[in-house]
Amino acid sequence: MKAQAIYRRGIKLAQFILGLTLLVLIIAWMMGVFRRKTEPDLLPPRDAVPGLAKAEALKTETVHEIVKDMLIEAVGTLKAAGRTEISARVMAPIEEVNVRAGQLVQEGEKLIRLDDRALKTQRSQAQAALVAAEAALRQAENDYRRDRQLLERKAISQAQMDQSTANLEVSRAKLNAAREALAEAEVMLSYTLITAPRAGVVVDRLAEPGDMARPGVPLLVLYDPTSLRLDVPVMENLAVKLKVGESFRVRIDALNMEVEGKIDEIVPQAEAASRSFLVKVALPKQPGMYEGLFGRLLIPAGKRRYLCLPTAAIQTIGQLQFVTVLRPDGRLERRFIQTGRVGMPGRIEVLSGVKAGERVVLVQAPENPLPPVSG
Repeated sequence: MKAQAIYRRGIKLAQFILGLTLLVLIIAWMMGVFRRKTEPDLLPPRDAVPGLAKAEALKTETVHEIVKDMLIEAVGTLKAAGRTEISARVMAPIEEVNVRAGQLVQEGEKLIRLDDRALKTQRSQAQAALVAAEAALRQAENDYRRDRQLLERKAISQAQMDQSTANLEVSRAKLNAAREALAEAEVMLSYTLITAPRAGVVVDRLAEPGDMARPGVPLLVLYDPTSLRLDVPVMENLAVKLKVGESFRVRIDALNMEVEGKIDEIVPQAEAASRSFLVKVALPKQPGMYEGLFGRLLIPAGKRRYLCLPTAAIQTIGQLQFVTVLRPDGRLERRFIQTGRVGMPGRIEVLSGVKAGERVVLVQAPENPLPPVSG
């Protein structure tokens, strides 16, 4: 029994070792260990191929190393520093709205007129109360003068004189209150005509004739187009190096323009979620710039080095890109490359595949008939 158990364990161990070996062989095969390595695609020297140009006759260009300022883009939105919400100070129906969205208005221009009939009635009542208070004061003054003469002749008591004096003071107080009530009625009546507190552009019209205007509820929204700023969150490692008053380039994609902006304000508090500071960049007034447009703040962040080659040296198959490198021994070598951003017209950044100083053949030139790249 013991021998049989040892035999079964040996069989299981052998099966495990065999399976592990087979697995290692499969992985090695998939990695290409048992395949013959493909040598670089080298063409013979051009001098040795009949009908092709000599190596020195090929049009080539050197791969250059470029040193350029590195810019980091921070994206934001154009907003106006001078933004005003117009609302009524009294509750009344709206009779007229004289502006529309997008209209430019000047300071003091009439925007909205409210129904003023109820307030005119209140003003009339205040005027009548003022007339009554003035008449009551004249009567109290006459009574005071008469009672003073009677008191000198001992015709009335001191108590009656005190009462006359009190009546005169009350009448004067009522006259002052009536004057204040009339002034208040005049002020409230003036609120029925809403004018522009500053020059600006009407962003939104939130009310129409017939609506009820209520205190504190916006009716129109204005903004000053000369106060546009780019509000942009900037990563904290860059924001701490910025200073108020510094100038940076700002790109407005919708208008395809770049303008010079100046940092107007840096909110001294970082957003915990994004780890960024809100930076507000004042912009010069430009035609076509409106609130809400998308903008990019271009922040210099040191220098960067990259390789640059002409686009005329690139051959493309599907999504793959190749160049033909002229080696020092006169042989041609095709290499797979990865490109980056387009630089000046006709040149492009190359990320891998070539080195600085190597010469690439301009394969798109008619006098350089290179064999096509096979798939």
